[in-house]
Amino acid sequence: MSRWDQIESLSEQYPSVPKEAIIKQDVLRLGVGFSKDSLLVAAGFKPKDYFIFSFDLATLEELEEAGEHLLTAPEEVRFSGGTWALKPTIFNVRLAPKSPYQVELIQGKLTLALEGKPLSEVEYHPVPPFYQAPLSSGKKISEIAPVLEWGYLIYLTVYRLCQYWGKEEECQFCDINENYRQQKKAGREYTGIKNSADILEALQLINQLDQAQVTQAVTLTGGSITGQLSGKGELDFYLDYAKAISERFGQRWILKAVVEAFEKKDCQRLKDEGGVSIYHPNYEVWDPELFVRLCPGKERFVGRENWMRRIVESAEVFGPSRVIPNFVGGVEMAQPYGFTDPKKAVDSTVLGLDFFMSKGIMPRFTTWCPEPTSFLGNQQAAPLEYYVYLLEQFKETVARYHLPPPPGYGEPGLGKAVFSVSAFMDVL
Repeated sequence: MSRWDQIESLSEQYPSVPKEAIIKQDVLRLGVGFSKDSLLVAAGFKPKDYFIFSFDLATLEELEEAGEHLLTAPEEVRFSGGTWALKPTIFNVRLAPKSPYQVELIQGKLTLALEGKPLSEVEYHPVPPFYQAPLSSGKKISEIAPVLEWGYLIYLTVYRLCQYWGKEEECQFCDINENYRQQKKAGREYTGIKNSADILEALQLINQLDQAQVTQAVTLTGGSITGQLSGKGELDFYLDYAKAISERFGQRWILKAVVEAFEKKDCQRLKDEGGVSIYHPNYEVWDPELFVRLCPGKERFVGRENWMRRIVESAEVFGPSRVIPNFVGGVEMAQPYGFTDPKKAVDSTVLGLDFFMSKGIMPRFTTWCPEPTSFLGNQQAAPLEYYVYLLEQFKETVARYHLPPPPGYGEPGLGKAVFSVSAFMDVL
């Protein structure tokens, strides 16, 4: 069956999931390539900033061998129109030179092609008006405070490594440490621990130059800290950045924190002292056995039961709707331990959705990308049917508990959503 026929078949089988969401999930799981002329003809687009993980299906060396132009690919692409009259839909670029999805220049128009046939028109993430503003340190704003989600989100990875080290501790799907190493090896500017003064200066420039106030939220994140970093434990390390941002800018942006699942008293400090209003203690995978195998560091230093308990208790601090833990959609099917049946994999994950949503907490998901330098880098992506069934079940669970769309993600809905690493906001 061709990919075109598979998309049609799944669209008929799951009528509540629009084609746009199916295509978006397929591009995210398989990656996308770009012809040289498709990048040369376009001006003023924002290239990939590699803001935390590589989110690529090839290493930087492999991309360079496939064509140096790929190293200038955009951060995000928005597709629309075409044979299926698709509504505008944004996806995060995951480079894969041999993907069946390729952006090409066809009859003078940027076009997303599938298996060599035009699928839709595309446009690239535009360069924000503040991106060329210099910082006193000589660093670029794009290096210190990159933007995502079509400009909605400023993403501050203040610590670009993780103290879960090696196969016995690192989350098996994660390439944060290896991505740092490959970026440095390639000679790229890639700051391991970001200076608070650089961040505040970058945010000040963004505040001045983003006159339309396209940027609406700030994510504060980085790797786990199991010991100390700069003389501080994880809570105080990240809390210092949050304090500085909230004291300087107040409520100009929604401040979100993607950090460890902290105890309730520590969450209170994040909120009261740091001004954090949305908390993302990501649990990654629901199944208890898979959690132990895929998240060995989290199991060793916190433990699954404690992690889930802390997520629930954090809702007493931030409010249930403002606790939004992420899971890595598709990693339940990683072999040799994972599920082999897509529906059984989703049914397992729905147990987690039901657990949290029954308490007013709404998880989100990102689409698993088998990055080659991660420990699961030799795996195949989860089948497309997994993601379509997951979106159907996600929608049904949200409806069952009458939950509103999560705050801090922009407008939900087809043709409106800006969250680019899964289609969960597109289908709400």
